[in-house]
Amino acid sequence: PITPPPLLCLGSRGGFSGLFYYPPPKKARAVAGGQEAPPLQVDDDLGGVVSSADGTPPPYVALEGIVLPAKAALTSHYHEGLQGVIQKLLLKEHRLIWNSLARSW
Repeated sequence: PITPPPLLCLGSRGGFSGLFYYPPPKKARAVAGGQEAPPLQVDDDLGGVVSSADGTPPPYVALEGIVLPAKAALTSHYHEGLQGVIQKLLLKEHRLIWNSLARSW
């Protein structure tokens, strides 16, 4: 026998879970745009293709080609023979502020 209060709690729990786990529309559009990106080859003609775009270039493109590392390629510890490179490394430090109410930084 299930009484109304537990049913109400269970229903509200499901509603809040659906509300907070639903991806925002902006993120969903970004994922969809990345999946529909036109593929471009990395070669000598890439600069001409990008500059010849009428108006603005496409927001997302998929680059295909061979990438050479600047110093040495990274090797995987888990998969033998798998190598990769880092395209861009960004370090952003956030300023810490003491919260006296929560007594934390």
